[in-house]
Amino acid sequence: MNEFAARLLNWFDEHGRKDFPWQKNTTAYRVWVSEIMLQQTQVQTVIPYFDRFVERFPTLESLASASQDDVLSHWTGLGYYARARNLHKAAQRVLDMHGGQFPISIDDVMALPGIGRSTAGAVLSLAYGQRHAILDGNVKRVFARHRALAGWPGKASVAETLWEAAEKNTPVSRVADYTQAIMDLGATLCTRSHPSCDRCPVAADCIALKTQSVDSYPGRKPKSVKPVRTTTMVLASLGGQVYLERRPESGIWGGLWSLPELGERTLDDWCVDTFGNTGAEILSWAILRHSFSHFDLDIQPILVRFKSHTSKVAESDAETWYRLDGVPPGGFSAPVKKLIDQLKKSENVAYR
Repeated sequence: MNEFAARLLNWFDEHGRKDFPWQKNTTAYRVWVSEIMLQQTQVQTVIPYFDRFVERFPTLESLASASQDDVLSHWTGLGYYARARNLHKAAQRVLDMHGGQFPISIDDVMALPGIGRSTAGAVLSLAYGQRHAILDGNVKRVFARHRALAGWPGKASVAETLWEAAEKNTPVSRVADYTQAIMDLGATLCTRSHPSCDRCPVAADCIALKTQSVDSYPGRKPKSVKPVRTTTMVLASLGGQVYLERRPESGIWGGLWSLPELGERTLDDWCVDTFGNTGAEILSWAILRHSFSHFDLDIQPILVRFKSHTSKVAESDAETWYRLDGVPPGGFSAPVKKLIDQLKKSENVAYR
């Protein structure tokens, strides 16, 4: 164990975070679920989702045998829904190919959907004590500052240098504690803004601190103008129900239930094509902006409140009428859930 790891572990023994729900009754399954949820998501956001998820799917077998709708419904609001779809597919693959036992080989783990090198290393070190380096966003920041490694970590050459630092400093003993410690250091002290360098256990040889250039590391991603896309979503309402369509498996919000989008059609054409009916009250709502990592989406919601039954009552694997006072048919994206919640309020007034 080198000096970096020794100092970090001494700090962790006194200040490390040891009360997360996935640190209790630790299994590879629970660690894996937590690591997938923690990808691009803050710990405090993840905790209630993790608790609900493992209550519904307490074992890998229960997750593998669940429907995708059930899995996505327990992911609603957490975002990056490909994580949930991949988690579900990976559980099925572990059941089929590994007898339901989470694999112990890093190559086997990385072969599962949605798992890269860092996530695989984190699961195997935290669950099995295997020696594997990790390099999530927090760890990248720690090593970029400690060694004053210039450049954006998303660049391959910079990432390779950071991996070398991660591999070099990962000890042979107490690997699980070290893995949690290096993540904790980045999350609690070596933060993106206002880092607490005065309390850092490895500050003595941090080059960025010595050169008073902490804020310069890690290098920033080259700026680009985020494009804005637009769409029109239809809230087709009838008798306390709203019409939903399942999105394609590929693309944004894949597999989630969603409000239909007009595309190039007019509203009248959409109503005729979908319901054979245009006799409805029409109301445009305020535009709702939803931000993705690479673009912003401006959603124009249009409420179409039918007065009488339409000629088409859809109930299939791809389309359904959802009762606003009932159980959702599956997962919703955050903006769709927000619009449905808004519809619930308006319909409660209308049908009171």
